[in-house]
Amino acid sequence: MNTIEQIVKNESLEDIVTVFALVKATPHLDMIIGRYKPEATRHGELQRAYARLFEMGVLAKGEKGLATKGPNWKAPSFVTENRYG
Repeated sequence: MNTIEQIVKNESLEDIVTVFALVKATPHLDMIIGRYKPEATRHGELQRAYARLFEMGVLAKGEKGLATKGPNWKAPSFVTENRYG
C-alpha cells in the first residue's frame, strides 16, 4: 500500500483536503480520493468537506485551481506527527 493510499484510507476527509488542496487542484484531488475512498466522492462528501473548510477559514482561494492556507489553517495531526514518513 502506497503512502497516499494509506493517508486516504486512514485519515478524515477534512484532514486530507486540508493538506492536499494546497498542492492538487480539485479534479485531481477528486480522482485521488475517489480511487481509495469512492464513497466520499459518490455521495458528495468531498465537495461538502471542501466547502466547509473554506467557510471555516482553513482554506482560501489560491491561483491555478489550488487552495492556499486560510487564516485558520492548522496542520492535521498526521502531518505534525509525521505518521507516514
